[in-house]
Amino acid sequence: MLERVQRRATKLIRGLKYLSYEDRLRELGLFSLEKSRLRGDLITAFQYLKGAYRKDGEGLFTRVCSNRTRGNSFKLKEGRFRLDIRKKFFTMRVVEHWNRLPREAVAAPSLAVFKARLDGALSNPV
Repeated sequence: MLERVQRRATKLIRGLKYLSYEDRLRELGLFSLEKSRLRGDLITAFQYLKGAYRKDGEGLFTRVCSNRTRGNSFKLKEGRFRLDIRKKFFTMRVVEHWNRLPREAVAAPSLAVFKARLDGALSNPV
């Protein structure tokens, strides 16, 4: 529903009315709401993994213990649950996308650098 509001609001901008939704977002330098949520989730995951929330984030993510990983070397392991509702949890939403991030984004030294590299990775889907 909120995505519909964003679609209508971008049509109100002069000169963008007849462009497709994706082209309007690209012209304005915005992400779709779904991508914005994913970006926020990945930033929070980065903060957890770098120790920003030590007490709260203890044991939140499980790292894969393997030197044979392609892509980034900070792969996360997805838990197994019997209930489908668990697939909507934060940790389950983030793992798949985190494992697809490039190595230079995941190994960023600071949050600001991670955000810049994450924006580049999200704007150029492979």
